[in-house]
Amino acid sequence: MSTVIRAFIAIEMSPEIQRALDQVSAQLRAGLTDAPVRWVRAENIHLTLKFLGDVSISNLEMLQKMLAAEVSGHVPFEMSVGEIGAFPNTRRPRVLWIKVQAPQDLTTLQYGIEALTERLGYPREERPFFPHLTLGRISRGANPGDIRRVSEALETFKVGFLGATRVAAVNLYRSDLGPSGAAYTCLFSAKMAPENTKS
Repeated sequence: MSTVIRAFIAIEMSPEIQRALDQVSAQLRAGLTDAPVRWVRAENIHLTLKFLGDVSISNLEMLQKMLAAEVSGHVPFEMSVGEIGAFPNTRRPRVLWIKVQAPQDLTTLQYGIEALTERLGYPREERPFFPHLTLGRISRGANPGDIRRVSEALETFKVGFLGATRVAAVNLYRSDLGPSGAAYTCLFSAKMAPENTKS
């Protein structure tokens, strides 16, 4: 039995948001048949706060305790989902995403999690935090024509407001790669403080 798992820390989307993302993804896929894009299943779409990579099973308990302590210092907040984009940009798309708009609370939460995981030995993410939900990733072997097709589709495909969701917990997930893609299992859920306990 493996003593190491692949793990990440993320916020789960509500079923309503997942359904809306599924519809957007289906519409986009319909216009990009045969395009070399690895689409993310709607139930697997999370707002990732920290990708940890390999985590030793023996460190899980400590990680959970520190995550619970960090998250309990925050109160629930709302974030909204909508607007499509790509990394590094829509002219040279590699990752297709839906934007997340949230109050400063989200950035503060992510910063705290980044700091605590760094103390545990996980390297700090060098890129600035940009909250997004990944719809799909273009295959490394995609040719310039394929990338242009995706770029043109993004220029004409508009996504408005898809909904809002209340964030009251942060989850630690295990990621297992299988023949049909990644399977995610929630190992631990850290709850935020009830709003009436914070002054």
